[in-house]
Amino acid sequence: MAKENKAVEETTTNDPSSKIEAIKNLIFGENIAAYNSEFEKVKKDIASKKKELEDYIEDTRTALNQAIDNLSTDINIRITELEDNLADKADTLDAKKVDKKTLGDLLISLGEKISQK
Repeated sequence: MAKENKAVEETTTNDPSSKIEAIKNLIFGENIAAYNSEFEKVKKDIASKKKELEDYIEDTRTALNQAIDNLSTDINIRITELEDNLADKADTLDAKKVDKKTLGDLLISLGEKISQK
């Protein structure tokens, strides 16, 4: 114990931070190294878990972006198909429908032809 006190006195007179280290060594002794080792393990474990989580988030972000792109492409294809289908239906209706003026003219022409015979 006298040697430790002498070592503490020598280190405490030189540097304030060494005073703290000397006090920690007196109080905790060998346990401080074990605590430091455990803290380092915990810090490394936290860092590795953080990296895994960041990788998982990035993978999920990439997958979501790909899914959104695929969905967007699919929706655009379907909209184009619907527009084409609607245009075809409109053309079919226009082809089947005769406007009143044209129908009237045709009936008048037909009536005149019937009356001439």
